[in-house]
Amino acid sequence: MIKTGLDRLVAFIALLALSPIFIIICLIIWIFEQKPAFFLQNRVGKDKIEFRIYKFRTMADGKITTLGNVLRKTGIDELPQILNILKGDMAFVGPRPLTMQDIVRLEWNSPFYSKRWSISPGIVGLAQLAPACNKKMSWFYDQLYLQKKSLVLDLKIILAATLIPFVGKTYVKKWIHGKRKV
Repeated sequence: MIKTGLDRLVAFIALLALSPIFIIICLIIWIFEQKPAFFLQNRVGKDKIEFRIYKFRTMADGKITTLGNVLRKTGIDELPQILNILKGDMAFVGPRPLTMQDIVRLEWNSPFYSKRWSISPGIVGLAQLAPACNKKMSWFYDQLYLQKKSLVLDLKIILAATLIPFVGKTYVKKWIHGKRKV
């Protein structure tokens, strides 16, 4: 409960601080795409309860837009999930929330995988910072996080994720896994 309260407090402060950036991105998307700035999708959260996730729209007509490409590379497309933290659907750090179709595709619907849904999903987790992402690696890193979770680990993950908009996901992944010096 403490982590949830802390996540919500930090999310509120972050939303206030980032609101000018949110407004600018929303306006740019609305002007150039003539569509709502947010992409909404059902995801599976803690205890396998579905919720609606918020992201900045990065695609139009099935293709990634130019702005969408920048938003994805920098991770800025994920920032609206701060609203999900405020609502209590998510945390800053935890396993990524999946769609029900993803769970079926990955074959993670059996009781063996239920531990993954014992905590709130996060905007970022160890699996997203892994050098390679596939079914086995995602499961490995989700389980590793569940075993080792602590405030210190959360802060390390948040620090790494905070660097992404400035240096890119690829650089951060290489830095975390010792393949590049900062």
